[in-house]
This record gives sequence, C-alpha cells and structure tokens, in this order.
Amino acid sequence: MAKYLISACLMGQKCKYNGTDNYCPKLAKLRKEAILVCPEVYGGLEIPRDPCEIKKDKVISKTGQDRTNEYHKGAQKVLEIAKKNGVSIAILKENSPSCGVKTVYDGTFSHTKIQGCGITTKLLKENGIKVYSEEMLEVDNEI
Repeated sequence: MAKYLISACLMGQKCKYNGTDNYCPKLAKLRKEAILVCPEVYGGLEIPRDPCEIKKDKVISKTGQDRTNEYHKGAQKVLEIAKKNGVSIAILKENSPSCGVKTVYDGTFSHTKIQGCGITTKLLKENGIKVYSEEMLEVDNEI
C-alpha cells in the first residue's frame, strides 16, 4: 500500500504547465511507496497549458480564463485517491496554484510569491492529510 502522495512533476513526469517537470532527486527513494498525482491534469487541463495563478478566490490563467472549476475537480480527485489508499502524507510542489504549501504566486503573473496554499493542499489539509512541499523537508529526517 502507498504511504505518500507526491506531485508527479517532482518525480520527473512532464505534466507541468509548460510541458516540463520539477524533478526533485531527494524524493526519488520514496517512489516505490508513492502514488504520483497531478491535480491539474486530473481536473482536465492539458499539457502544455496556460500558466495559472490564484487571484482572490479564483484560479485564473495568464490569458484571463477562469480555471477554478478544473482546479477544484482535480483537488477532489486527489483527495479521493488519498482516502481510497489510506494515504496520510502528501509531498506537493511549492508555489503551484494546486499544490503550493506555504507560498503561491500572487495572481499578477509577475513572479511575486505570497503566503498561501494551493487548492489541492487546502482540501487535503482540511481532510486531515499532512502536506509538505519539496522545499520543506529533508527526506532522511522528516519522512
């Protein structure tokens, strides 16, 4: 049984908005115990796709499209996967409008980060799942 949910981009899957990944070598040893997730893809967004940021209570693409529903749909799917598999720890991509744990971009597309969490992170935390970002942990000590 899986022990973790991990953002798929952190494990090298090319699901980031621009078709690349955010591979994080320090997480590689957790691969066998993890379910890889991409809430944005689960929500129906394509690869590549316009970048999105949280602006107030909406998720807006750089071209002005409201993608809030897709982000909520993807977050719900990730929660279902966590519950179905008894996963209580998630390691998600910092700054992402889905997965940011401590920071997200401010909605101006100016690369300005603010305190806050992504849509998926918020839902997982509300449901008792511990959420870390790749920037928060030293795998040997915390996980």
